[in-house]
Amino acid sequence: MNETVTIRLAKQAMKFSAAHFTIFSASERERLHGHNFRVEVDIEAHMLGNGMCFDYGIYKDTVIALCRELNEWMILPTRSPYLQIEEQGEHVIAVFNGQRIPFLRADVLLLPIENVTLEEFAAHFLTRLTADRDELRQHRIRAIEVRVFSGPGQSAGRRLRVDP
Repeated sequence: MNETVTIRLAKQAMKFSAAHFTIFSASERERLHGHNFRVEVDIEAHMLGNGMCFDYGIYKDTVIALCRELNEWMILPTRSPYLQIEEQGEHVIAVFNGQRIPFLRADVLLLPIENVTLEEFAAHFLTRLTADRDELRQHRIRAIEVRVFSGPGQSAGRRLRVDP
């Protein structure tokens, strides 16, 4: 059977709250603020012929776990060309445009992303969900799209098509 189906995962637990600032250029950034982010995942897969495609609970649980990893942190990007990160004992110092912005180390999550944006969060989730390509092929998954929302009507999505 070659029929495909799209499974949408959008559970109440697929959310996280985080503080951040977005960097626009070498000299301009947002003020520190936070959002209650929500995550949805669409998975396109081949039907198995028994009325289902695969046990998508595996991916639901993974997304919920990833949300928990990001929940209640001040998130700083480690790959920004405009932001330097210094660690000094109990503090993390974000250096931007000559300003030193101190945070308690216990409150900061350093992520390997270029900027703290919806686009980068979507890419972060997508990378983590698609790390095991053999598992994706085993589940006959053709594509995965992750969409991250910062509020109603505002989201970004990233999609990966899985090679057969």
